[in-house]
Amino acid sequence: MLKIGVLTGGGDCPGLNSVIRAVVRKGISGGDQFIGIKNGWKGLIENEVLDLNLGAVSGILPKGGTILGTSRTNPYKKEGDLQKLKDNYKKLGLDALIAIGGEDTLGAAYKLIKDGIPNIVGVPKTIDNDISCTDYTFGFDTAINIAMECIDRLHTTAESHHRIIVAEVMGRHAGWIAIESGLAGGADVILIPEVPIDMEDVCNVIKKRHSRGKTFSIVVVAEGAQFKDKKLILQEEKLDAFGHVRLGGIGERLATEIEKMTGYETRVSVLGHIQRGGSPTAFDRVLGTRFGVKAVELVKNKKFGRMAALSGNKIIDVPLEDAVKALKTVDPELYDIARVFFG
Repeated sequence: MLKIGVLTGGGDCPGLNSVIRAVVRKGISGGDQFIGIKNGWKGLIENEVLDLNLGAVSGILPKGGTILGTSRTNPYKKEGDLQKLKDNYKKLGLDALIAIGGEDTLGAAYKLIKDGIPNIVGVPKTIDNDISCTDYTFGFDTAINIAMECIDRLHTTAESHHRIIVAEVMGRHAGWIAIESGLAGGADVILIPEVPIDMEDVCNVIKKRHSRGKTFSIVVVAEGAQFKDKKLILQEEKLDAFGHVRLGGIGERLATEIEKMTGYETRVSVLGHIQRGGSPTAFDRVLGTRFGVKAVELVKNKKFGRMAALSGNKIIDVPLEDAVKALKTVDPELYDIARVFFG
């Protein structure tokens, strides 16, 4: 019998509970015991845990968020936290740890493997879909469907009031949410972090639409997009525990410039955490479930330092080192397809 810890770190997303449920159901059937680590790495640092039994995971499949709680705690940020984490790992008597998270959580997991806690496997989670070595991360499908529905609704009000509406969606370094929700929602311009924003190009697209009788436009922009003109770049000094700038405001800045350059009334809708919340789609429930089962199999087979991943329709495992080496950004070919529908 193995005693296995499970934690969810970083931003929450739909589908986390499906992974937790699958891990417990798969492992308990094989006689293993599970300890839930509360609030990501913070729970191991402060020794905050709970027993994960069948009762604890009953009925959680359709629920968004995570029953374990989460945080953006970086165990390497504050002096002494790393040693506390190691000590508590030993006190709990854990044989292995399943870390469910995005680039920061999995990046910390990879460091911990080298720093004295080798028995870790990873599960990729992020609505941004930017983890390398996996075709999709769970949470992404739910996020793009929520964003698409919001864009659909913005179309009707934009057309009624003859306005330009800027929809700001999530996406720090990668524009997957913007590109796929924008394509699905029929956006007229899509702006992503991978391609600097050229305001002249954006405004020319909008003016071209108006010249052929269209009286409204929908512009989708990822929160991490940057302007080509350095004078327009937002200045933001607040950083999180992993050194990331706290984003927000690109939509307002973009709308101001569009209205100034075109003369057309422009409004902004920031989707924000709506994209993270609510019940996961069927795709994310199934993907999370498959990842959870795979994670337990990796532990049982002592394939530590690996991450569950999706390749085509197959669940595989890949080196955690490769998964956290670089972010998966939008394929230029996909952006070229989106450009076909600009204007």
